[in-house]
Amino acid sequence: MELHHEFTVPVPVDDAWRALLDIERVAPCLPGAVVEEYDGKTVTGSVKVKVGPVTVTYRGTAVFEEQDEPAHRIVLVANGRETRGQGTARATVTATLAERDGGTAVSVRTDLTVTGRPAQFGRGVLAEVGDRLVTQFAACLAERLTERPQDEPVLAEEEAAEPLDLLRTAGLPVAKRAAALLAVALLAWLIARRQRRSRTRRHR
Repeated sequence: MELHHEFTVPVPVDDAWRALLDIERVAPCLPGAVVEEYDGKTVTGSVKVKVGPVTVTYRGTAVFEEQDEPAHRIVLVANGRETRGQGTARATVTATLAERDGGTAVSVRTDLTVTGRPAQFGRGVLAEVGDRLVTQFAACLAERLTERPQDEPVLAEEEAAEPLDLLRTAGLPVAKRAAALLAVALLAWLIARRQRRSRTRRHR
């Protein structure tokens, strides 16, 4: 599936460009993400995703395939696999930065492929989750870019590794969908049970 997002940060484009390439600095703005190693091109780490009572951890790498500074364009390819399970996640993220009213507009196009348990939510829910994540990330990034370096908070490892809760992130609409599905399943079960009882009585 392909997702499109745009956000702005209140700093010049050159500052925003340097910040987005400072992985250790921006990683805490991504819920559930932990950076283990970064050599300037390849990021190795993990992402925790919570789906209801189930927590899924993906481990993998993200590689900067393109860093075009004159055009302010970044292409990042990420691959991950569940540590306990067969699910996979792959994303090609293309981000383009442009000066806008003294700040920077960031346009992000994501080509995402997910298999395994999170994939059961479908494109609509994953798109909604993506919208909320980008909003959270943009707010966090803007705060970090406008604060003085000595004032930047140091996140504990446990806090940085807090899993990304898909149900909480997607909010009430997902809960309504889940409740509706449960109601339909319960209704179908009651109808089937009543039909079985009716057939049993007829055979007596």
